[in-house]
Amino acid sequence: MSTFRISADGLLRLAGTGMLADRIAESMGRNVSPAERRSWSRSLQVLGQDLADAGLGQVEVLVEYQLPLTSKRVDVVLAGVDPKTADDSYVVVELKQWSYAESYEGSDRLVAVEHARGPRLHPGLQVEQYCEYLTDFLGILSGHRNPVRGAAYLHNAVDRDVNDLFIRRANEQSRIFTKQRRGQFLDYLRAHLAPKSGAAAADRFLTSSVRPSRHLLAYAAQELKERSHFTLLDEQRVAYELVLHAVERARSADRKSVVVVSGGPGSGKSVIALSVLGELARQQRAVMHATGSRSFTQTLRRYAGRGSTRLKNLFGYFNSFMSAERNGLDVLICDEAHRIRETSVNRFTPKAKRDKSRPQIDELIAAARVPVFLLDEHQVVKPGELGNVEVISTYAKQLNLDVEVVSLHGQFRCGGSDEYEQWVVDLLGLDGGEPWVWTGDGRIDVRLAESPEELEAFLAGKQAPGVTARMSAGYCWPWSDPRPDDTLVPDVQIGGWSRPWNVKSDRSVGDAPGSAFWATDPNGFGQVGCVYTAQGFEYAWSGVIIGPDLVARDGRLVTRREESKDPAFRSRKAVSDAEADLLIRNTYKVLLTRGMRGTMIYSTDAETRDYLVSLVKVSRPVETTYEPETRPL
Repeated sequence: MSTFRISADGLLRLAGTGMLADRIAESMGRNVSPAERRSWSRSLQVLGQDLADAGLGQVEVLVEYQLPLTSKRVDVVLAGVDPKTADDSYVVVELKQWSYAESYEGSDRLVAVEHARGPRLHPGLQVEQYCEYLTDFLGILSGHRNPVRGAAYLHNAVDRDVNDLFIRRANEQSRIFTKQRRGQFLDYLRAHLAPKSGAAAADRFLTSSVRPSRHLLAYAAQELKERSHFTLLDEQRVAYELVLHAVERARSADRKSVVVVSGGPGSGKSVIALSVLGELARQQRAVMHATGSRSFTQTLRRYAGRGSTRLKNLFGYFNSFMSAERNGLDVLICDEAHRIRETSVNRFTPKAKRDKSRPQIDELIAAARVPVFLLDEHQVVKPGELGNVEVISTYAKQLNLDVEVVSLHGQFRCGGSDEYEQWVVDLLGLDGGEPWVWTGDGRIDVRLAESPEELEAFLAGKQAPGVTARMSAGYCWPWSDPRPDDTLVPDVQIGGWSRPWNVKSDRSVGDAPGSAFWATDPNGFGQVGCVYTAQGFEYAWSGVIIGPDLVARDGRLVTRREESKDPAFRSRKAVSDAEADLLIRNTYKVLLTRGMRGTMIYSTDAETRDYLVSLVKVSRPVETTYEPETRPL
């Protein structure tokens, strides 16, 4: 594990030598900023001294513990023995160097911090969410009542300068301590940790099995019907609270505002969207969820809206608001907002509504008092899609509207591996970085296949009840209509291997599900998915076929638009070579980041296969131990 582990006595000794930050950075196996090193040196020395003064020198200290299945890290987990029961005891400590903080516009969940841009999550709520997440995901904690305690320690602050933080009522998982309350902090530690060795408890914590993460669609149905609960962490919770705060502000102060949430694949954008939707629907607010994806919207209607026309009607499309009443909704949640188009007009639009002069973004902003946009700028894969932070923010500011922007930095797909997502971005040359060798980070299984047969056989072997696997590919083969006998044409042909694309329409063809349900219906395995049916979804195991539209030449990946069979790329007048190049690269970014547990890659080009072999040399196996998945969709 990349967690840095040491006893409390050892922590204090190492801090005294000035080598603590170096040792932690070495255990992390990544570049660490000078600011992060300074933070460790200052805060951990204070914590080490407090533990020593509390007589808890044998407690185990887990520094920068990475939450299972995410890229999020907890500052410190203390592992030891409960002084009352002699059971394992764990205390999460969030260390804050803040010296001043106040409530953000009267909120008891968001705070404004000196010298920080934008609101931050209340530290008590932050640590409480960490405790909740650990309880949900670690097998060793299941069945225990309050198995994890939590505290935020503001060791540079005095009470009067952070007084607003105490307005929020605390519990054993959300305590707040300042340097002025150091004595109370020591008493709190002694109440939950005995002066005994915590080594065995730390062993069990670090080797615990991990329960599978909740499937988005199962969560969506429970959230809307049963008030289910999905733990939102850090920036996710900030985004959620900002939307609810903006709704209240719009009501009480008649003040319209726009919220933009930007994050990569698996950062939790859709979970935030559905959490907001469920909460506002329960509050009887006028709220809708909209996307530009037929597959995503139809799937949400099927799973989340099953058995209820009212719930189905909560889900619409971006082009559904051409004639909407201005501010007729309290909130419009625009999920997958990178798919916003220049105009809502298409070939199916009635003549009376064909006003091509009105931008689609104007329709969406006008439809609600609080329009919310959730997007990933690297997922623009179709000509005419223009949703990004700058476009939306600029347009809203031209209307003199307040704009709140939240950037999500966590990773909840791809085994919680930020490193893998960055590897994909650099491999595809999307942010100016250079490709580098993937050696593994213990979070996600990345493999290469030598043939499509090997790819399919591997994925077939991974499938199990509740465990999904899918094959997808770049759009490099023709796409035929079904045969008269209701069978699919195996258009994707590679040597002697062939398989059909996913179904074109929403109607099933034989056993194959309609296109909207390829990613979620068990019978979707056996067809090859395209980017339009994969985007917005996730599955445990992903197999990606890189077609001849992306090949390695002279040590770098280049695109060949002439190999694409996407009709949108036919006209160079409509789509320039530069635009086609970016869209092809973005397509593979989407396909390569669908897998929760692992991804296997195959290229149809021999030189590209050799190139990938030079860049995938796994030396560190996946470390996470999973419990069997039992949750159905």
